[in-house]
Amino acid sequence: MKLFRLDHLDAERAANDGAYLRFLREPRMSAGLYALAPGDTDTQTAHAQDEIYQVISGRAELTVGDETATVGRGTVVYVPAGTPHRFHHITEELRVLVVFSPPED
Repeated sequence: MKLFRLDHLDAERAANDGAYLRFLREPRMSAGLYALAPGDTDTQTAHAQDEIYQVISGRAELTVGDETATVGRGTVVYVPAGTPHRFHHITEELRVLVVFSPPED
């Protein structure tokens, strides 16, 4: 078993001055914590992997392909590989658990 505490992951991410912290990489998946503040720009591009986002806290708009939805705590979103996507109009500090399959490079 591998056990992670979100508060520790968030502190590690912040200490490394990054919006993203990959904390798990296994042969079939990887996972990370992504954080954006109000006014931040999400610069990610389409990934070669399928993704699942689980919003842990915060509020924003998420555009996936040509669909846009408001996301907040408790929202889970599947993003197919190769699909452009980004968070925008972030109104509350956003913390998102990200799962990639297969694992990100």
